[in-house]
Order: sequence, then C-alpha cells, then structure tokens
Amino acid sequence: MFDHVFRPGAIGGLVLPHRVVMGAMHLNLETLDDGGEALAAFYAERARGGAALLVTGGTAVSAAGAGGPSYGIVDDPGHRAALARTAAAVREAGGRIALQLFHAGRYALPGAPGTDGGAPFAPSAVHSRFARATPRELTGQQVLATVEDFARAARTARELGFDAVEVMGSEGYLINQFTAPLTNRRTDEWGGDPVRRLRFPLAVAAAVREAVGPGFPVLFRMSGADLVEDGTPAEDTAALAVALVQAGVDALAVGIGWHESPVPTVQAQVPPGTWAGYARNVKRALRAAGRPAVPVIASNRYNRLAQVEEVLAGGEVDFVALARPFLADPQIVAKSRAGRTEAVDLCIACNEACVDRSFGSEPVSCLVNPRSGHESEFPARLPSPLRRGRYAVIGAGPAGLEAARTLARLGQRVEVFEARQEVGGQFRLAALVPGKAEFGETVRHHVRELAELGVEVRLGHRVGHRDLPLLRSLDGVVLATGVLARRPELPGLALPHVLDYHQAFADPQALGARVAVIGGGGIAVDLAHLLTAGPHTKATPERFLSSHPLTAGGGVAFAPPPPRAPVREVTLMRRGGRVGQGIGPSTRWVVMGELRAAGVRLLTGISYEEITREGVVVRNAAGAAELVAADHVVLASGQEAERDVAQLLERAGVPYEAAGGAAGTEALNAVRATAEGLRAAHRLLGRRRARAGG
Repeated sequence: MFDHVFRPGAIGGLVLPHRVVMGAMHLNLETLDDGGEALAAFYAERARGGAALLVTGGTAVSAAGAGGPSYGIVDDPGHRAALARTAAAVREAGGRIALQLFHAGRYALPGAPGTDGGAPFAPSAVHSRFARATPRELTGQQVLATVEDFARAARTARELGFDAVEVMGSEGYLINQFTAPLTNRRTDEWGGDPVRRLRFPLAVAAAVREAVGPGFPVLFRMSGADLVEDGTPAEDTAALAVALVQAGVDALAVGIGWHESPVPTVQAQVPPGTWAGYARNVKRALRAAGRPAVPVIASNRYNRLAQVEEVLAGGEVDFVALARPFLADPQIVAKSRAGRTEAVDLCIACNEACVDRSFGSEPVSCLVNPRSGHESEFPARLPSPLRRGRYAVIGAGPAGLEAARTLARLGQRVEVFEARQEVGGQFRLAALVPGKAEFGETVRHHVRELAELGVEVRLGHRVGHRDLPLLRSLDGVVLATGVLARRPELPGLALPHVLDYHQAFADPQALGARVAVIGGGGIAVDLAHLLTAGPHTKATPERFLSSHPLTAGGGVAFAPPPPRAPVREVTLMRRGGRVGQGIGPSTRWVVMGELRAAGVRLLTGISYEEITREGVVVRNAAGAAELVAADHVVLASGQEAERDVAQLLERAGVPYEAAGGAAGTEALNAVRATAEGLRAAHRLLGRRRARAGG
C-alpha cells in the first residue's frame, strides 16, 4: 500500500528507513522542572512507534528569541540537560532526532526573556497583531550577534547528541520576517531589495553549516508562501531555496502561512494536500538550478499515510512531515507499516489541546489521545503487577470511551453501559457538521479498539436499581453519563416548534426556512453550520483554494470567503458576549468567517422575553423589543450534568470516579472530557492499589 512512504531516503549523510518525518511542535514541556523526564518520554514513545527522524519544538537560540516563558533556551543549563536526556532517549528507542533552532522575532511576547521587559526584536519596527506589540528594530551589530547565536546553538545541538539541526525560517518567525517586504523595511545591508532581504537567512545557514562541520545534517524550514499581503514574493522564495542549498543546507522543509494570515492553514476546514504545490515549487526551483537530489519536505494537513503516499508518488516531494498525527497516535507509522491503518487514531485537526495550548503555558496534548504530553505521568503499562479487576464505565461518550480503553489497555476487564442505542455522545452530533466528519471516525476507532480489547458494550441499557448487585461486585466504576440540554425558564417552551439541540441535530432537514437558536456557544455554532450548509461536496484542495481567491499585492494573500446564498435564515442569540466563545482561538476566526459568509445573523447582549408562534421576542441592551421571526426555535443555551446514576452509586457505596459532563459542566468540552476519562481510570486503579497496600 505504501511503496513510496516506506522507501529508504537520506538527508545528508543520515540514512532513514522511510519518508515520514515527525515535524516540530512546541509542547510547553520544554521548561518543566522535571529534569527533562516528560520531554524525553514524549519523543521516545514516538521513536518507538516508528518515527524515523523527529524534529523537536523550537529551542530559542537566545533569551531574546524565546517565544514565551515556556520556551527552552539553548544557553540555559537546565534546558541543555533536558535536551541531552531527550536525545539519548530517542537514540535508545531506535530513532533519530533533530533540534530545531528558533528565534521568534516580532512574534515574541512583550516582556519575554531577553527583552529587558520591553518589546521584542525584529528586522523592522512593524506592529505584530499576533504579539499585539510593535517590536524594536535590530541594530546591525545585533543582527550579526543573532547569526552567531544560531551557530552557537547548532554546535551545542551536536555536543548534546542530536543527529541533525533544523533552522526555523518559516511561519512568520524572525528569519521569515527578514525575507518579507511587509516586515523588512530596512535600507542597510540586511534589507531594501530582494538580494539584501535574503542575506540574513543565508548568513544563518552558512554560519550553522560551519559550526557543525561537514557531514552533520542541516535542515532549513523555509516558507513556501507567507499568505500575508506584501509577504515574500514567489521569485524570492525560489531564489532563497537555491541559495540555501548552495550555502550547505542538506534538506528544505516547506512551511506555510504566518500567524497573521487571513487564510486557515492547519484547521479542519483545510483539505489534506492543499499546500503540496508550494513544496513542489521549491523542488522545481532546485531542479532548474541543477540540484534535484536535495530533499524537499512537504508539511501541513496530512493525517493518513495514504495521503503521504499520494503526494510522494508525484515524484516532486521527497519527505512529508507530520506533526499533530503523532500526537493523536504515536504509532501511526508502525501500525500503517503493519497493514493496520484502521487501527490508527486519526488527528481530527480540532487544534484544541495542541495548537491552541502551544501559545499558552499548559502542556500540549491531544483530544483523541489525552496521554500525549503526559507519557511519564500515565505510563502505557502499570509500574507493578495488579491483579485483573472488573470495572464498569457508565456512558459511552468521549469521556466514557477513553476511560474504557484506558482500563482495558492496562489489563482490566471492562463493561460499558450506554443508555442510547449508539455510542459517541456529542461526538455523534459533531460528526454531522461540515468539516467535522472525522469526529465520527474517532468514535468508530474507539469502538473497534474496545472490541479488540474484549470490552463488552451494552447499548440501550440505562443503569438503575436493578444493576446494583452487579455494580457492588465491581472494583470500581467510571461515571461518564454526560449532559442534558438545559431548558431556560421562558414562556412558550411548550410550543410545538420548540426543539432542543439533540432533536435539531437528529433531523435537520425537518427544520423550516427560518431558525432561531437560543444560545451562542460551540454547539449552537455547529448547528448553524449544519443548517446553512449547501449540497454536500467533497472538500478538495482545488475547491478550497478557489474559495479563497488571491488578492492583489506583492506577496501571497487570500481574501475572506465570499458570501453565498443562504440555505436557511439562521439567527444565533446570546445573552452574554461574543458568539462562539469557548471555541479555540486558532479555529474560532475560521468558523465565524464561514457563518458570516452564510448570512447567519448574530445577536448578543440581549434578553429573552418569550417564545411565540411567530418566533422569539428579545430585548436589546437599549431596552427595545424585537421579534426574531422563526419557523423553529432551537434551545442550545447550556447543559446540565445528569446526576441520577451518581446518586445511586453514592447510596450503594460503589467506588466511582466521574468524568466529562458527569463531573460538572463548567468549561466542559471534548478535550476536558477525554482527559478526565483517562485520569478517572488511573485514579480508580490508584485507589485499588492503595487499598491493597502497594
């Protein structure tokens, strides 16, 4: 199935068994005060899972280059120790690892280490919407010192036992800022025309090559397209690729977009393979310059090795870097090589526990695999023998499915009880939404894995008093009964055209042409997408790019999606602030743009008066009343924990742990639910171990 994927390849003198690279991800594990235990465990598990070459998240080449307080700095002795431990752990696991050399430039947060409490440093003083600050322009001496910082960091990487280095020159960070007219407005030797704008990345590449010496692999992650107005022109990108190879770079990894770009690049709305053309452009530039043997690495929005096989089969890309898919399943390569692609836990590109967290301080993890980033805390095997116990999981939503497979993976006998006739909980609803079909794939994967682990799933079984004899015989229970739709106190709730969101998702075609949704959270937003979606068409790179037409300007940029004829008139209403609050920041702007393009009306800061046969009467902040005309009114204004079973377990004295909605509805989302399912399973085992005295 994967003739091209599993063909050996080489980057410089580093021979690799296949063509899949694990791309760089900032993890917020880099500065933990644990001696590098969590960082080493994270990378070693992926090396054991078949990743041939792993690239670390960015290590700052200086304190001024750190993207924030959770970034490791190469000059910090504690971080060096963590890096050495990580490199050794990966080598012991049979993998190879490259240290990414990083400088945030104007994307560093104000007050970050090395800025003396002030603004970050950049080629020019151009305001950053990402950091919400205007940086200070580097002096000529500071530019030269930064080049030396990269060289020193590269020497350190080799001393610490790394197999290669990757220079971060993409995604709008410092090196990329030098190549773009938007952010490089200098008139000295480091800017002013295309040749001088490319001088800094070439100086860094040459200095790094000299620092590590011949034979040590140097990768350079360059931008294939900045996707911002006045970004790096395409001809400059091609020239840079050729010049980098001439400066001694062994491979070019091609990144896409800046954090300020108006087009999504890694969200679920982006079809796999959309950005492969930019990697092909780099390869064509090398071929035209007589350097076709230098590997080019494509990246962004692949989650299956079948997609990697397709792009490699074209012959114009040599490797493909996967990042988030290694969070979802560290064994994606090993399972696929063994012909078990159906057993791979797919990345669903939700970004909630990975991309969104990477800009904060909480450890990066994964919605579908909450062990990610916590491998040392939750080992794959129990640290000491524990007799096989019997456990029940009540509820088969995201929290319950995760709890069940965790217990079963750890050798326990598990039964799952689900009141509905199908598993998945609110994931079943999400899977109906355009762009979220792979949420359903996660449910199917869990069901398949539970069957392989011998877990019995009893559907249509609402746990009650009749089950007490069974429950009392168990070693423990995970309560994951989920939530119920909250019904607000409002006149008119009993009218026949009023539905809760479960009913609306169950039969969206039955809803009329005008729908008013009471609520503006994530469920309401998903429902609006479902109700305004046109005829189903398969998302393809060509359709995606055609719906984001190029705008005029010196760089590559995209305009917002054009308005389209609405399928329905949908109004989302919320008492409080903005609609979509709680949706992750890397995704919210995309989905809200789609709602606006679909003509969805957004009402916030209102109060509800009553529901009538004609719609919903609301009152705005100024006190004026308005009728929101609607053929159907949908309640999506919150959730309540289902507590009946909890009370039953408490009265019976059955040991249990709650997870997901059963543990509370505040700040509830799928990331919290799956993480709590994992933790609840481990807590039960810990309680049992404590009772056993060991």
